[in-house]
Amino acid sequence: MIEYKGSAVESARMVRYVSIAVLIVLLGVWLWPFYSVPTGSRGVVTTFGAITGIESEGLAVLPPWRKLTVFSIRAERADVDSADGSTNDQQPVHVSLTVRYSIATDRVAEVFEKYTHNGDLSSYVQTATQEIFKAVTARYSAPDLIAQRARVSSDINAALSEKLSKYGAQVINIDMRNFAFSDSYMRAINEKVTQEQLRLAAENKLKTVESEQKQKVAIAEAEASAQRARADGEAYSQLKVAEAQAEAIKVQNAALAQGSNVLELRRIEVERTKAEKWDGKLPEAIYAGAPIPFLNVTK
Repeated sequence: MIEYKGSAVESARMVRYVSIAVLIVLLGVWLWPFYSVPTGSRGVVTTFGAITGIESEGLAVLPPWRKLTVFSIRAERADVDSADGSTNDQQPVHVSLTVRYSIATDRVAEVFEKYTHNGDLSSYVQTATQEIFKAVTARYSAPDLIAQRARVSSDINAALSEKLSKYGAQVINIDMRNFAFSDSYMRAINEKVTQEQLRLAAENKLKTVESEQKQKVAIAEAEASAQRARADGEAYSQLKVAEAQAEAIKVQNAALAQGSNVLELRRIEVERTKAEKWDGKLPEAIYAGAPIPFLNVTK
């Protein structure tokens, strides 16, 4: 009997110790003053549900009657798989968009109070993106929407940034994918592009032919000019040769005209020399055409 009572006392004591330990742990958890705010987040401090402060990244020490909620300010993304719109020439257009955004650090308390407790505004961003896409595409015709895609993206970015600023968010960038019109319009565009490519090919071919013809004409004109130059050169050369020959003939004639008297004088001198040396005897044989010696019959 005594052993039973001792065992019961020991059990009660053990239960008491365990209860005290659990109470201490619960009090420690409830009264634990240390909190950690991770990178890319803010800590929203509330006191009985009311926002009383914003803690930056790092260690936060709070009294037990305050609560800290981690709020993300990292870049988030909102996907819009099929945004529908219509151009000002009544052509339906579809596109998929991805919007990357983040919560402005100076508006964390406002966003926490009005819209979200964790920084996820994807539902608001998706709705706003649909509205902005319809409004922007209505300003453009279908051809302009295709040709000025960069400008369209810029307009959507500007309008969406203004819209999301009401929710305390800021747009980082917008990615547009799968930009498409109706099947009939896409076929018409493809046919138009094909015709335009054929037209450009024909124009290029015509320009090539024209260029080749101009090149041939230029070559022919150059050859003709060269031939004319050669002919002019040959004619000029022949003219100069003829002039030189005429001048030479003129000089020769003048020389002959002056030289006839000199030749006659030389002949007379030769005949006189022969006469002085003649011994008075006639030649025994006289050939036809030979001169007859001079005879002075008066002596």
